[in-house]
This record gives sequence, C-alpha cells and structure tokens, in this order.
Amino acid sequence: MLDSKNIKDNFLFPLGNYHGEFTPANLAFNSNLQEFAQQVSYLCNLEANGKITPDNTYKEIKHFWKQLKQSKKELLDNTDFTTEQ
Repeated sequence: MLDSKNIKDNFLFPLGNYHGEFTPANLAFNSNLQEFAQQVSYLCNLEANGKITPDNTYKEIKHFWKQLKQSKKELLDNTDFTTEQ
C-alpha cells in the first residue's frame, strides 16, 4: 500500500523505464540523467515564476551539468578496467 509520502515522491520525482542496452553503468547514468533533467525543470520553473534570478538559474544548471559530465566520465568513458575470470 502506498502512503501519501510515496505518492508525493512518485509525483514529484517520476522515473522513466530504461529501454537501452542493460549494463549497470548505463542504468546508473540513465538515473543520473533523469535526475539532471528533473533539476533543470525545477530551476526553469522557479526562474520563470520570479523565485530565482536568471543568473542563479544558470549557475545552478552549470553546477548540475558538471556533476552529470563527471558521472558520464566515471560510468561510461571508463574503459580502463580488467575483468577477473
């Protein structure tokens, strides 16, 4: 049974299903990408409603972009690993 907190969280933080090639790294990056998109959406809405300045919006989006870029580097670009058999 879902309580009101779970219903609210599902509404505020929806997650889409992943349909790409399954690897743990791809799944983790997809989750990070969805979180980035949600954060940008919130920031844009706050700025459009005059709650934060365009400059602050830009700085926050840039901060979240750097986090996403680092996530991509760590999860998808890191091909320097060995497989133990």
